[in-house]
Amino acid sequence: MAVEGRRRVPLPLPPPTRRGKQQQQQGGERARRVQAGDALPLPIRHTNLIFSALFAASLAYLMRRWREKIRTSTPLHVVGLAEILAICGLVASLIYLLSFFGIAFVQSVVSNSDDEEEEEDFLIDSRSAAAAAAAQATPPPPPPPAPCSLLGSACAAPEKMPDEDEEIVAEVVAGKIPSYVLETRLGDCRRAAGIRREALRRTTGREIRGLPLDGFDYASILGQCCELPVGYVQLPVGVAGPLVLDGERFYVPMATTEGCLVASTNRGCKAIAESGGATSVVLQDGMTRAPVARFPSARRAAELKGFLENPANFDTLAMVFNRSSRFARLQRVKCAVAGRNLYMRFSCSTGDAMGMNMVSKGVQNVLDYLQDDFPDMDVISISGNFCSDKKSAAVNWIEGRGKSVVCEAVIKEEVVKKVLKTNVQSLVELNVIKNLAGSAVAGALGGFNAHASNIVTAIFIATGQDPAQNVESSQCITMLEAVNDGKDLHISVTMPSIEVGTVGGGTQLASQSACLDLLGVKGANRESPGSNARLLAAVVAGAVLAGELSLISAQAAGHLVQSHMKYNRSSKDMSKVAS
Repeated sequence: MAVEGRRRVPLPLPPPTRRGKQQQQQGGERARRVQAGDALPLPIRHTNLIFSALFAASLAYLMRRWREKIRTSTPLHVVGLAEILAICGLVASLIYLLSFFGIAFVQSVVSNSDDEEEEEDFLIDSRSAAAAAAAQATPPPPPPPAPCSLLGSACAAPEKMPDEDEEIVAEVVAGKIPSYVLETRLGDCRRAAGIRREALRRTTGREIRGLPLDGFDYASILGQCCELPVGYVQLPVGVAGPLVLDGERFYVPMATTEGCLVASTNRGCKAIAESGGATSVVLQDGMTRAPVARFPSARRAAELKGFLENPANFDTLAMVFNRSSRFARLQRVKCAVAGRNLYMRFSCSTGDAMGMNMVSKGVQNVLDYLQDDFPDMDVISISGNFCSDKKSAAVNWIEGRGKSVVCEAVIKEEVVKKVLKTNVQSLVELNVIKNLAGSAVAGALGGFNAHASNIVTAIFIATGQDPAQNVESSQCITMLEAVNDGKDLHISVTMPSIEVGTVGGGTQLASQSACLDLLGVKGANRESPGSNARLLAAVVAGAVLAGELSLISAQAAGHLVQSHMKYNRSSKDMSKVAS
């Protein structure tokens, strides 16, 4: 503190030398140096204005002509006299502008170099006169830190750990302490993550810089979201909206690293809002689980199939199933036989939870109950893939899983032209050829859409859903029709298996909970259990509707490549920042 309080003594000015006098004489000469534009016949401002206007006019004319050729399928290399003149004007003005500013830049560099040489000579002459005063000056400040501030502690070199933690790290590296018991043994989740991270660094020799460690509540994921944590990944969250759906306005959070996705969805939301909004219908709501059991014969498997699908037995099965939870309510059981194996697909409501654990507990209750009457039943697995979870399956496409939602809107003709930059007929034609016929040619299963999975995944990550369930949740068929005498556009998306929840899993994390709160669906709805999750599913479908509308319009108008070149390309080399 005493060093900081000392006053800096000003350095005395040295007497002028012969070289100093020459420098003073040259100061006026530098002010009269020849400029880059002195050789031009017109004043420099007039010349710049002429060539700048020529450049802009030539470029605008050529862009307009090339756009017309693309629309009419005219070869770009076929040019007329006006286009040749425009190309010549563009090249000439570009050469002038590059040359003019290039000369000025080089001249400024040379000038600065001369100035630096003169200043260096001046400092050499004055060094002896300033030596005594410099001895009394305060020491120079320390050098600035390395440019790691953007990454915080993730970029800093590993700090020395306490001796106790050093011993634990050494035992983890040696295999004496399993890494997965650190949280339980230490009782401090952040400390456990830090020790595990250091052990990983010493084992692999990799610093994993750029992966943050601090700033996260590791206790919130213990036993629920993630095991063996060593940090967390940062993802940007954008907002599209307002999405006008069923008379309400929603601002949709989307976590993504794909440029243009949020902007495109936002444009679709604008088109929907200016046309009066969209409407949605939740057709059914039921999560499924399908265990598989093996019997001594196919006949015995068929006997249990008949028992489970007999309406007279449903009340008994429902009573046994519903004991697992106050929200779980058995809806139906559908069975399939393959040889002597029986696949039993149970479907039940799960309140505001996504419900996989809930339905699994109910299924286990039923299997235990059936074991008394079918002692020869050998349960192979609680899940036999007839559910079907995290896999593209026809059973989900046909029967539905989670929330089955239809969302629709009528887009006015003027909005199609003004906002979407295309026309109704082109959109209808493209949807048939691309989303319907093209997907059929590809043998798609539930993929009769442009990019539903883009929007579904972004919302799932932002709101704490299971991203892997994007597989079945993105099954969607997009329909476009011309209505009102062909003037307006009717668009709809039908999504039979949106699997979402507003409680449990990642929904309780701080960031994801904030995104759910933004939509007004945070937590459980105690007045109407399940309504928050159904509303979230409707919002997902509404956002998909907006994203489909915008992307199909961009492809119909030929704007897709230009949009991605504008929003999905970065000139910043982040690898240098992270290294």
